Amino acid sequence: MKLRTALALGASVLAFGCAQTQEADTTAPTPPGESADASDAPLVGVEVETYPAALFHETTSYSLASSGGYVFSAEGGDILASTDVTGIYNAVTMDETGAVTALTHSNSDAIYAQSFFPDDNRTLLTSDGGGDEIFHVYVREEDGTLRDLTPGAEVRASFVGWRSDGEVFYIQTNERDPQTNDLYAYQASDYSRKMVFQNNGKDIADVSPDGRWLALSKDRTNADSNIFLIDLLADEPDEQLITEHDGDISYGVYDFTADSETLIYATNEYGEFNQAWTYNLASGERSPLIQSDWDVSYVFDSPTGRYLVSAINNDALTELTILDNQTGEEVALSNIPDGEVGQVRFSRDESEIAFGVNTDTSPFNLYMADLETGEATRLTSALPEAIDEDDLVTAKIVRYQSFDGLDIPAVFYMPKQASAENPVPALVWVHGGPGGQTTRGYSATIQHLVNHGYAVLGANNRGSSGYGKTFFHLDDQNHGEDDLQDIVYGREYLEGVDGIDPDKIGIIGGSYGGFMVAAALAFEPEVFDVGVNIFGVTNWLRTLESIPPWWGSFRDALYDEMGDPAEDEERLRRISPLFHADQITKPLLVIQGANDPRVLQVESDELVEAARANGATVEYVLFPDEGHGFQKRENRITASEAYVSFLDTYLKGETALQEADAASDNAAD
Repeated sequence: MKLRTALALGASVLAFGCAQTQEADTTAPTPPGESADASDAPLVGVEVETYPAALFHETTSYSLASSGGYVFSAEGGDILASTDVTGIYNAVTMDETGAVTALTHSNSDAIYAQSFFPDDNRTLLTSDGGGDEIFHVYVREEDGTLRDLTPGAEVRASFVGWRSDGEVFYIQTNERDPQTNDLYAYQASDYSRKMVFQNNGKDIADVSPDGRWLALSKDRTNADSNIFLIDLLADEPDEQLITEHDGDISYGVYDFTADSETLIYATNEYGEFNQAWTYNLASGERSPLIQSDWDVSYVFDSPTGRYLVSAINNDALTELTILDNQTGEEVALSNIPDGEVGQVRFSRDESEIAFGVNTDTSPFNLYMADLETGEATRLTSALPEAIDEDDLVTAKIVRYQSFDGLDIPAVFYMPKQASAENPVPALVWVHGGPGGQTTRGYSATIQHLVNHGYAVLGANNRGSSGYGKTFFHLDDQNHGEDDLQDIVYGREYLEGVDGIDPDKIGIIGGSYGGFMVAAALAFEPEVFDVGVNIFGVTNWLRTLESIPPWWGSFRDALYDEMGDPAEDEERLRRISPLFHADQITKPLLVIQGANDPRVLQVESDELVEAARANGATVEYVLFPDEGHGFQKRENRITASEAYVSFLDTYLKGETALQEADAASDNAAD
């Protein structure tokens, strides 16, 4: 899928519990989906075994090679994937029994598999430097040597795909201009290359299988975008705008069809949600392809066009369909758990697919299936054998009302230990953004928290994706204000849930969610009892001024949503927690990667210093070898251990109770 989703980085507010002074916005439809109550099921307080963070993060992560590449080997049977079985991502091949052969052996920088070559066992790989997001594209020769196809200290590159004849592959790179990506065609035989498109600030979305057509996208604002087509074989290639329109309408590219005659694209022109349409490249005719009451997440053809794969984001759960265009029937996959199916990749002859399945209680496992019978075989066992899956928790979708009556969707995890007699502490979990969405699926971090007795409410505050364009734009130029109140009212909701201790509720979030944590502690200092800020923005003026150069084509849209630091300094300063850290009084844990190019280390350094100067209790964990997210298993373990240790001490109060008991024992002696 080539449709770009919301960027994850990542005031005056109503006081918690005050009288409502603002009427509900009648132009904002309630996010679809059935309302649920976290207390629907009776609590029984089941005893479960608790597991250490190290065991949860021994969960092995898997990811199949790029959808634009060859995932099945030339001989068939083997698939190309990435896995962190060694503690950091490396490229591997896997046969039909699940046996793994390592292709790379990095212990410092993550390496991700992109594609086999069509006629041999060479592979294309990508890697950055310690999470700095300066990715290069490499070829691994059959003798195991690696060759950098995109050298240069500040060059950032990515694999785009193959031409259908297998003689040419495409890479985009910003080597000419740090702020934009040009498209290069590489010969598979000798890696010689030719620039086929010099960019002028648009996003490269897809190349048609025959190599003739290039699709580009361009955001005008965060609500308005366009698609352009270029005939790369024309004597004088020229951009053709195919989405001329008035008003705010979003368009995005899904894929070209296998015959290179049609572009499949997304648009919310006809309603609240992104729907799939087709554009005939010869005639310009448009037709609806997939209509749904939810966003169409992705659509693509199999290599021959026999199968059409699509997915719907149905209330935070991805629902996949594989349609056999020859029979008109859906392919029914058997022997797989009830969960999210994703990363569907076809074999060369389209007799098989590789894919993954993810559930709330089971990590992403890889499968292969026969398309004739639909029978699937599991290749991996991602969850450590020492963890009993029955001890883990299945999430449920709930909804609660915010300050203005707007329904806020959320993903809720209740510990099995919880009961009316044994109420548990709780956390409001805030996702990244702007945009973003907390969805169903396995999270080692969340399951570790829940296993240790913390309820987790993954709130999808206004501004989240997945619930329609009106809901998505409710926080525009209003970040850290109304959306923060949605999070504040998440606490009020949790206070009314049976089995939760209403006096022990904290907040946790990463990236934009980390900003919301700091904002909650600074602007609503009496609402949450503790906060866990994971690489969160604290100074929007600096963050927006230090946008990495390769975000050049997205800068205008981000400024439209968040504000331009040159023009909106007063408001951005008002919503930035750093300038109000003197109001932070509750215990705070901050986690940061030193190489983070999106949220600079200084954002966390200064917040920690300011909060400590105010007398607040602050713990700080800094990873010198990580960026925006933690790639190394040992660091993920350290982070999860820090979360639980901090929460046990300052939210659950176990350390304080232990010290009190010890003091009492000493006094008795």
